[in-house]
Amino acid sequence: MPSLDWVNRNQAEHTANQVPYHLLNFESFYGSIDHSKNNLIIQGDNLQALKALLPLYGGQIKCVFIDPPYNTQNAFEHYDDKLEHSQWLSLLYPRLVLLHQLLAQDGFICVHIDDKEGAYLKVMLDEIFGRQNYQNTIYLQVRYADKTLKEDMAYHKQIEHLLIYRKSHLSKPNRPKLSANNDKFCYSITTNETPSEVVLMGGKQVEVFKKGDYKIVKHDKGFNEGLKEIWASGTILDGNSSGRFFRDYLTGRVEQDGLGALYRVPNIGDDIYEYRYFTGPKRAGATKGKYYQGVPLDKLDQTHKHVPIPNFYDFADRFGNCRNEGGVAFRGGKKPEEYIRTILDIFSNEGDYVLDSFLGSGSTAATAHKMRRKYIGIEIGEHASTLVIPRLESVVKGDTTGISGDVNWRGGGGFSYHTLGSPVFDEQGFLHSDVKFKDLASYIWWLETKTPLQNIELNTPFLGVHNEVAYYLLYNGVLGDQRPNGGNLLTPKVLKLLNECYKHDGKRIIIGEATRIGEANLEALDIEFKQIPYTLHGPQVSKD
Repeated sequence: MPSLDWVNRNQAEHTANQVPYHLLNFESFYGSIDHSKNNLIIQGDNLQALKALLPLYGGQIKCVFIDPPYNTQNAFEHYDDKLEHSQWLSLLYPRLVLLHQLLAQDGFICVHIDDKEGAYLKVMLDEIFGRQNYQNTIYLQVRYADKTLKEDMAYHKQIEHLLIYRKSHLSKPNRPKLSANNDKFCYSITTNETPSEVVLMGGKQVEVFKKGDYKIVKHDKGFNEGLKEIWASGTILDGNSSGRFFRDYLTGRVEQDGLGALYRVPNIGDDIYEYRYFTGPKRAGATKGKYYQGVPLDKLDQTHKHVPIPNFYDFADRFGNCRNEGGVAFRGGKKPEEYIRTILDIFSNEGDYVLDSFLGSGSTAATAHKMRRKYIGIEIGEHASTLVIPRLESVVKGDTTGISGDVNWRGGGGFSYHTLGSPVFDEQGFLHSDVKFKDLASYIWWLETKTPLQNIELNTPFLGVHNEVAYYLLYNGVLGDQRPNGGNLLTPKVLKLLNECYKHDGKRIIIGEATRIGEANLEALDIEFKQIPYTLHGPQVSKD
């Protein structure tokens, strides 16, 4: 049983598979041609666009950041946010399924939402991405306490949140770093040359110094040779070798050694010293003591240390002042670049792909561009061309708003603008006439391997090897006896050429319009022939 149910759920489950693959039409590029190939803005329905991206970018997106409609039952200038609850669920479900397929194995998806539909979205993400892959909810203050949206509202909407999921156990966030200055290692200890006595404890020759025979000095700053003071109590007594030594051998020794005794224990710990200092209770009736350890050996050269990722950020001032960031005005839902920068810093690195399929005014793309990420943005509305394109053009030219000052942005790079083209299959179920070899090769490779095709050669039928199986595509006269409609035949002559030029010891799959080699002969050669379009995973077409 699914964990979340709604009207037309069954239809929503099948939508991602049933939506047809479309081609992407290149319209124009801006800035550097080389950079524009990696940065895509697509205008069109994001469901169809996400499906179109699968053969090209499946399993390659490091960070998905989306800000879907909250379903507030309000209408805004650039989009309508009024859907019936089950419609909203059916809108999100297939898109999240496709985003899951686009996400890299070490990737993350970050979904910004408020409490209107947030609880239902959490359950849906648990189902699609796996509850075990839920990472955290980051809470965001987006308005000041005295900022009222509407006077007739019974409750103030001050907090929104970001749901974080990983693709798999390979996903590792970039935790914040703090300077590892060893401030707490600020003690030094000096003793008399001769201990009061030497006692065998736990197989160790422990030197005992009475009160007054040693000095413990605390310094203003920590240093690599300094010692850190730690109470030997609670879970420490069971948690490490020093705690256990105090528990097993030093507890109760106050009667023999007196209050405030110091013990120098050899061969314990993992710091630069060959011993560790312990102190017993310093006042009558006390039982607790302390020990002093040096900087661990594996942290001596450490200049920074990682700390946990916060789950609360106050961006109220940024949300309140981002309306005109990027030189484009966008009322109702615009996110500040500083907020997106914070998220991309944690869940991506320079050169990674970032995807936003609810692009709005282009904040994610603009931020990713300035942070030297590759990006794909999808927006259905006219503001894809009236807001997003001008904003990114400004970024290429050196936009000074948003995070530009913080990241020392001076301009550069480029991006390309695309629209949705023809479906791969026409209404009769045959390959559309617009489909070129590169398009079909990418499409077939994704269907067969669920990985994107790399380094497509336009003049060779050999697509590559996956799981020890070699794939070949005969189409549009690339090799073989071309038919008038653009297909290719697999003939003995063509097979001879394949054997001579693209030999593979193992199973081969050859895709073409038809074959003139018998099935028994192909089977003997460990070749499987797949006919275009009948055995492709597109619409079913009668062969008659």
